[in-house]
Amino acid sequence: MIMIAPRDEPAPGNIKVTRWDWISLALQTLISDGIESVRVLPLGQKLGVSRSSFYWYFDSRQDLLDQLLAHWRDTNTKAIVERAQRPAESIIMGVMNVFECWADERLFDPRLDFAIREWARRSDDVRRAIDQADNDRLGAIRDMYRRHGYDEEDAFIRARVLYYMQIGYYVLDLKEPVEARVSHLAAYLRSFTGQEPSDADVAHFMRFIAAR
Repeated sequence: MIMIAPRDEPAPGNIKVTRWDWISLALQTLISDGIESVRVLPLGQKLGVSRSSFYWYFDSRQDLLDQLLAHWRDTNTKAIVERAQRPAESIIMGVMNVFECWADERLFDPRLDFAIREWARRSDDVRRAIDQADNDRLGAIRDMYRRHGYDEEDAFIRARVLYYMQIGYYVLDLKEPVEARVSHLAAYLRSFTGQEPSDADVAHFMRFIAAR
């Protein structure tokens, strides 16, 4: 039997519905209603297209679910890892690079992260993906501390404190505005680095906040 690979271009007769339209709606549904609601027929009804449109782009529902996980890895995890690996003049600047993910949901979507973690309760494969992502994120942050002279254990613990604190912040669903949180920026930096941030350090991050 000849297998036809899923396509990226719009399906004939469904010019306004693209592969990304399916993925985007599936992500929205995952976040709002959970993984059990990510089904081909209801998604197609919402998009106003037939099942044939779906199979133009995807081999199966599992293929779509795999794409959701890939998107999550390529956004949430990649953002943290890239910023932790970014060259920085000091550990304070390095931590502020990572802080960008917490301050801008276009870089790190906490609702998507929470939805994936909920999905992991029902899937061993997704649980393994979560574990790998957490290890990758923590490893990148740990290595950032190591590059700035912290010993192995200190770097490991500081990475855990920084990362787990933020994940816990999302799990608790705290409603603190970003502006209120960054008003404590100097104290956060002092806590996470053991160093005293300068006024210039704080001003640097405040410019990022203003430019979002």
